[in-house]
Amino acid sequence: MAEYNFAKIPQRVPLVKTKHRVIRTKIPAPGSIGIFKDLERYESRSMHGQLPVVWDKAENFRVFDRYGNCWIDFTSTIFLANAGHSNPAIINAIKKQLNQKLIHTYTFAHQIRAKFLKKLIEIVPSYLEKAFLLSAGTEATECALKLMRMHGQGINPKKLAVIAFRGNMHGRTLGAEMLKGDPTTSAWIGYKDPNIYQLPFPYPWSINDSYATHDWAKHFIENMEALKAKGLVFDNICGFMIESYQGWGAVFLPQVYVKTLSRFAKKYKALIAFDDIQGGFGRTGKLFAYQHYNIQPDIVCIGKALSGSLPLSAVLGSAKTMDLPDAGSMSSTHSANPMSCAAALANIGQIKRKNLIKEAARKGKILHAYLDKLKDKYPQYISYVLGKGLLAAIIITHPKSHKAACVLASRICEKAMQKGLLLMHTGRESIKIGPPLTISDEALKEGLGVLEESISELTKYE
Repeated sequence: MAEYNFAKIPQRVPLVKTKHRVIRTKIPAPGSIGIFKDLERYESRSMHGQLPVVWDKAENFRVFDRYGNCWIDFTSTIFLANAGHSNPAIINAIKKQLNQKLIHTYTFAHQIRAKFLKKLIEIVPSYLEKAFLLSAGTEATECALKLMRMHGQGINPKKLAVIAFRGNMHGRTLGAEMLKGDPTTSAWIGYKDPNIYQLPFPYPWSINDSYATHDWAKHFIENMEALKAKGLVFDNICGFMIESYQGWGAVFLPQVYVKTLSRFAKKYKALIAFDDIQGGFGRTGKLFAYQHYNIQPDIVCIGKALSGSLPLSAVLGSAKTMDLPDAGSMSSTHSANPMSCAAALANIGQIKRKNLIKEAARKGKILHAYLDKLKDKYPQYISYVLGKGLLAAIIITHPKSHKAACVLASRICEKAMQKGLLLMHTGRESIKIGPPLTISDEALKEGLGVLEESISELTKYE
């Protein structure tokens, strides 16, 4: 990963005025600089590093600042606003809850919680029978870790081993960082959980033969045998934690690999948990991203687009699994907050009413066809186009070095921002794309045209 600092000095850029974009000031907007200075002075720098745009308002698929600029949004605030920014139905549901004067209950019961949970369980696959509501994705993955180990201990006190994938992102709390197993981000922990193991992620570029003809079943078994050689006892595995796709590059696992993993887990009575926090609620053309693998997991972690607005996450599973903890032993201060539940209930209604899952699949064909053409046009600079539905990532390469590829990816994001398009900056050799599922075909194509212009202008001088 190469650090790239976006310019905080306003730069003169070409003015833009189209149906969906407006750039009328220098970028960053001169009026926003004082806000950035305040944030740098008073806020931990861990929150910084994104494109220098101060959001003032966001509606549907567009983001506005207070200085007259307007961007097409290809980030959905990292795939949260699937039903569109400031969806009127969601806002009305929040207002109604505010007017009821019930905005917090801790874990005491309230009607909107029961109504929302009933609707949630109605729309998910039938094997997901109960839910546990929380406020953040990392809480959900921590909960899944707890449930897997409780399941294992119910069989054998030594059945504590959890298998995750190197490089997957499950959050930033202790258990989530341990699952990720990245020594650069988890060094602060000071020790390793001896019962958490990582498999190498099966990237398409990690093999020498064809992705389509590679023996992925054998690949998985060889990966497991390598862990066994390091001391893993298969009978002691209590669960597998899988990110439905690896976030930074929208990289899905091979389906045969996952199906082999599923059979292996069943053989050793281990649970399968999917972290679907970034891919759920229509983003990939299915309700959940894990459904592309055609297997039946035991636990599913969801969040982000669950509410389309306020903080809310959930863990889904069978009644047997979800009822492993005793009454009162697993809760969170803002679990099932009335405001969040009201927003999420309206959000689910919007996803269904606007047919957004099918729309994501349809618009995804437009997105990926365009990106595939870009890849053919710039083979020196785009090595892969990955993702499904209205989720995509272009993997940037560079003839000079990997570091140069990372810098180029950041510069493309910056250039697009100057032209009125917000892309998801990852800080590494990828650019992620995920507009609200409500984006019009016209705006989607316009945004892709801006991306192409940005690549063209920057690679001209490489």
